[in-house]
Amino acid sequence: MQLSQKEKMLLEDLKSHEQMFAQKCSEFANQAQDPQLKQLFQNMAQHEQQHVQKIDQSLSQTSGISGQPQGMTGQKDSMLCHDMLSTEKYLSGAYNTVIFEIQDTSLRQDLNSIQSEKQRQGEEIFRYMQNKGMYTVH
Repeated sequence: MQLSQKEKMLLEDLKSHEQMFAQKCSEFANQAQDPQLKQLFQNMAQHEQQHVQKIDQSLSQTSGISGQPQGMTGQKDSMLCHDMLSTEKYLSGAYNTVIFEIQDTSLRQDLNSIQSEKQRQGEEIFRYMQNKGMYTVH
């Protein structure tokens, strides 16, 4: 299977989101007090790690590209940045949907302004990540 450069980049992005989510699930499992919730988060972490492996296999079979390993220092910052960027992307998309479905022009303009701010904040995070080697665009 041959992937385009854009497909590779999208898969790398998905992989980083999956890694972040797997890490969050593990951390939440450690924090949970209810044994049933702890087990739920542990199971989720295992499934997310399997997702990472599947994506990684697809990338390595097609291009030899693999995610950049990071040392322990900066790993937490990288996870925080990926989480925030992912959230900004999600929220910007959510605003986009709502803006199309709001009838009131004034409210639509207010929401559009908020969405623009979300995009600016996302760009700030993205630029920081690029400068720190946490996000590479090919």
